[in-house]
Amino acid sequence: MDKAINSAVVHGQHRVQKLDWRRRISDHVAWGLLVYTGLHIVVTMGALDGYGSILPYLSLVVLVGAIIPACRWVEKRWEPLTDEQAADRALAPVFWREVALIWLAAISLPLVLTGLFKGLLALV
Repeated sequence: MDKAINSAVVHGQHRVQKLDWRRRISDHVAWGLLVYTGLHIVVTMGALDGYGSILPYLSLVVLVGAIIPACRWVEKRWEPLTDEQAADRALAPVFWREVALIWLAAISLPLVLTGLFKGLLALV
């Protein structure tokens, strides 16, 4: 059987996914990275375009050098859970706290990076 079928419980005609904190945190990390990258491109690159500077490219290095490994670290914290632990509703507060941190970082970091880079450009 394929994994999707194994992780689902069939109720009537609806398939209900079994709770799995590992998969859910991975989904939030992936979407958070997409949002971060989109905001980064629109906000940071747009604000610094035309300055003839390497700062926009330096900000991309920050993405690769810090953001992706940090998100991977969050995912790795959930990977060792057994199937039984991954469905334990008692982990909900920890899960939602980490999800909040992921989204706070995904939305605020492009704005903070833009402010820092514009501040550096103002000093030069």
